[in-house]
Amino acid sequence: MAQDPFGIPSDADDPFELADSSGGPVRREDGPVPLTILGDIAQRARLDLEPGDAIWASKGSIMAYSDAVRWRLRVPGGVGGAVKRSLAGEGLTLTYIESDRPGYVLLAANAPGRIGIWDLTHGPIIATRGSFLAAWGERVDITVTIARRAGAAFFGGAGLFLQKVSGVGRVLVHGSGDFDERVLAPGERLLVSSGNLAAFSHSVDYDIQGVGGCSKMLFGGEGIFMTRLTGPGRVLLQSLKRGNAVQSSGRGG
Repeated sequence: MAQDPFGIPSDADDPFELADSSGGPVRREDGPVPLTILGDIAQRARLDLEPGDAIWASKGSIMAYSDAVRWRLRVPGGVGGAVKRSLAGEGLTLTYIESDRPGYVLLAANAPGRIGIWDLTHGPIIATRGSFLAAWGERVDITVTIARRAGAAFFGGAGLFLQKVSGVGRVLVHGSGDFDERVLAPGERLLVSSGNLAAFSHSVDYDIQGVGGCSKMLFGGEGIFMTRLTGPGRVLLQSLKRGNAVQSSGRGG
């Protein structure tokens, strides 16, 4: 399906896909690795592997797997990638999952939220800390990119280094709470509270903007800066701030 000259797919050709509101499973048979997204409050993904299939997953995301599956720790991008990943707070390694015969693996983010599928056919995705769950495909490249603007790097909430996934394949993105997807036209701006940004298209510009006024800075509860995103491209918001969701899931007991 044709896309506009700025590379934004139409609604009928959305690169990002979620389970429906009824909580029913999403099953995708096409592509190299069939997958099913299950659950409602804290979703999980089942990926069915054949010999030769391989999946990159975030560390600690394995929930269970069949005895045909084997996994190990690998560093995307070699030594240079390891240094950048450590600075990004994503850890030096990712989990690399393979299978000797037909099998499956269950992946989860260990936090309340939903899992969405991003198709890299529509371009790279930039994931904020904790949003990347898994990626696979013939030519998937997982790197760490530097925020384009110094202000966004130090005050934008997502940090100086962000995780970029590009190539040919699919990416599983985890959002705390529910997702809210926005499509920005060229030059259109969106202000986002720190912690509520899950991921965005590589074409989106990422910067900060002051909330303005001493009373808002001191008592507004949003901090001094908001994250400012400028189109064109897609933005994936999460209804729960990432840090707050982690703290909430660790309470009780």
